[in-house]
Amino acid sequence: MSTIEDNKIIARRWLELISEHKIEEICSMTAPTWTMHGGAPDMPPGPEGVRKLFNTIGSIDQKWTIEDVIAEDNKVVVRATNTCVQESFFGIPGHGQQQTFTAMFIHSIADGKITETWRNADDLGRLFQLGARISPGTSE
Repeated sequence: MSTIEDNKIIARRWLELISEHKIEEICSMTAPTWTMHGGAPDMPPGPEGVRKLFNTIGSIDQKWTIEDVIAEDNKVVVRATNTCVQESFFGIPGHGQQQTFTAMFIHSIADGKITETWRNADDLGRLFQLGARISPGTSE
């Protein structure tokens, strides 16, 4: 199997483990220098950052469905759909309401470990599903 195919398996498994909430298994696939762009601010590198991310997310019942996996060299792009129920999201109460949103992850992988992740998700769409609304500001 090629390195590209191995990297695709790693990226898929990482997202599957997130659905299964298997934090320590995710940490074992994460390089000590791992960083995430587009996630919670001020996360430490490596497995400690993964643990902090899950601590920040809080209680969530989620399922990721992988739509596409595209890879070249040491980068893997995963496009996926998340269906979840979360206590609250960005301070908006979830009230047990199911939310569905899409996201893309670009992983950089070296020596079988994810070294960097870029996340781009429809967080605004999730907030709208929970009843958040945008109000124009007032000029003073």
